[in-house]
Amino acid sequence: MSKNLEALTPRQIVAELDKYIIGQHEAKKNVAIALRNRWRRMNAPAEMQREIMPNNILMIGPTGCGKTEIARRLAQLADAPFTKVEASKFTEVGYVGRDVESMVRDLVEQAIHMVRAAKKESVKERAAQAVEEVILDALIPSVKQPAGFHPHSLSPTTDNIENASDAELNERTRERFREKIKSGEIDDRKIDIDVQQNASPNIGVMGGPIDDNSMMNIQDMISGMMPKQRKKRKVTIGEAKRILLDEEAAKLIDMDEVKDEAIRKAENLGIIFIDEIDKVAAKSGGSGPDVSREGVQRDLLPIVEGSTVNTKYGVIHTDHILFIAAGAFHVSKPSDLIPELQGRFPIRVELQPLTQVDFVRILQEPRNALTKQYEAMLQAEGVGLTFNVESLEALAEVAFQLNTEVENIGARRLQTVVSQLLNDVLFDIPDQIGPNAQVVVTKELVEQRLSGLVQNRDLSQYIL
Repeated sequence: MSKNLEALTPRQIVAELDKYIIGQHEAKKNVAIALRNRWRRMNAPAEMQREIMPNNILMIGPTGCGKTEIARRLAQLADAPFTKVEASKFTEVGYVGRDVESMVRDLVEQAIHMVRAAKKESVKERAAQAVEEVILDALIPSVKQPAGFHPHSLSPTTDNIENASDAELNERTRERFREKIKSGEIDDRKIDIDVQQNASPNIGVMGGPIDDNSMMNIQDMISGMMPKQRKKRKVTIGEAKRILLDEEAAKLIDMDEVKDEAIRKAENLGIIFIDEIDKVAAKSGGSGPDVSREGVQRDLLPIVEGSTVNTKYGVIHTDHILFIAAGAFHVSKPSDLIPELQGRFPIRVELQPLTQVDFVRILQEPRNALTKQYEAMLQAEGVGLTFNVESLEALAEVAFQLNTEVENIGARRLQTVVSQLLNDVLFDIPDQIGPNAQVVVTKELVEQRLSGLVQNRDLSQYIL
């Protein structure tokens, strides 16, 4: 579980985050320490492991400055289950306290998905062999072999085909088709296969309301009691490989082992990102909606403090889950949160608003930079796309100006301007701009295409 974590020192974690996120060194430093502390706790003396609590983090900064991206990339780096929830959703009509636990259930679902995928990958080779047999049986049903028959002793060049038995000829044909299946030569041929139906039974409950978790448990229990239904489908061999590989791999996996490992992974490595925490911060002495917001904080408190949550995969303890809360805090301030919740987020990090220079770096340095994304998309059409340095500076200037004069949405504004810049090019490919063409984005092109954006202050159709 902690193999990846052991190899990541705090400095290495920051270096990895730098590949995708520009600036915000203080935030990266704090999340790197928090991640390394998880490995330190798991390798501390056994009697102290339960006592070491995670240092939950409160990120304070404007929208679009990288709060969510830092948390998401951190989870990917550690191969940790990650879920994001907006705190404001718990203020909606119809939500009650127990629904706050849904974030923990979502985390467990994510952990189950990750562990199951890893287990399937480990049995992929054995599953592929089983799939070959199923497809071969659909193409060429096997003939019962005589006693003492060994298929590997067959040699079409030395054996006399006329004297060969039906079983021998059948096995030779199957071996030839096995090679064709492996090579993908006959992937377009259609065959009939039996597949398992995943439809859950429809259940109506009379009486009082029932929460989603209880309903799912009831459905799982009833579907487990009912016989598995199978349905015959006519599909290509290529599609049959994909469908059957999933089924055969599932047969080779012990789901009880998956559940146990997923619970441990969620408890020790799980990260829950609570966004818009400032939306539930209420000023003291408030009434009406403020009371509702304070109620949400009190519902969040036991989860963050450490409690036991029932999921359909088992019981999970939230004591060592890392919680990262984030908010812009334009109207409210962190001290407006109830003191108990403030105390559960001891590490506070203030993220800086992005500058025009940051925008230039964001356009060219990260591995997933917007310019690289568009270059990759046009590569699929056989068209080259390049941005010169002056064009990137012009794009950054336009985005920064729009953020200043309209509404500051941070780096997301770059998507607006780059999309508006390249819309005509994307529309003309491949009809008017064919393969092997080269599109060069210059400063003049940026000024020509985006001058209307800057001049028109009502930018309603461009604001994301």
